[in-house]
Amino acid sequence: MDEIDRKIIEVLCDDARTSLRKISERIGVSLGSVSNRVKRLEENKIIKGYTVLLNSEEIGWELTVVIGMRIQKGRLIEIQEKIAKDNRVYAVYDVTGDFDSMIIAKASNREDLDDLSKNVLSIEGVERSVTHLVLNTVKELPNSLPNNPK
Repeated sequence: MDEIDRKIIEVLCDDARTSLRKISERIGVSLGSVSNRVKRLEENKIIKGYTVLLNSEEIGWELTVVIGMRIQKGRLIEIQEKIAKDNRVYAVYDVTGDFDSMIIAKASNREDLDDLSKNVLSIEGVERSVTHLVLNTVKELPNSLPNNPK
């Protein structure tokens, strides 16, 4: 991946519906080159897909929670897969530190969060969970391109 690929990805992260022609104009590279590069980025699974970014609150998901979980030894994958099936769960991570897993979830209201806590986060094999309610989102970029890691 070179600087041109990074510029193409930047444009697509800003708006995945940007046409190849517009990308070509914006970054100063031929349309054919942009087309070939996007195809290669997709084939190499650098670009895994295109999606719609929703305003969660506008569609009824009022609460965001970050949940740390300790999971019974030997059951991590099994438990994470069960939790991941719930439509309120946006992300499930293996992590280091005090917890085995971190979950990002949305709930429509307090009752929905109560249901999530009692029926999903309390399944057998979860030893402990700590739920943090997000009060304010300062930054949330689901599709951003960080600086070059190399």
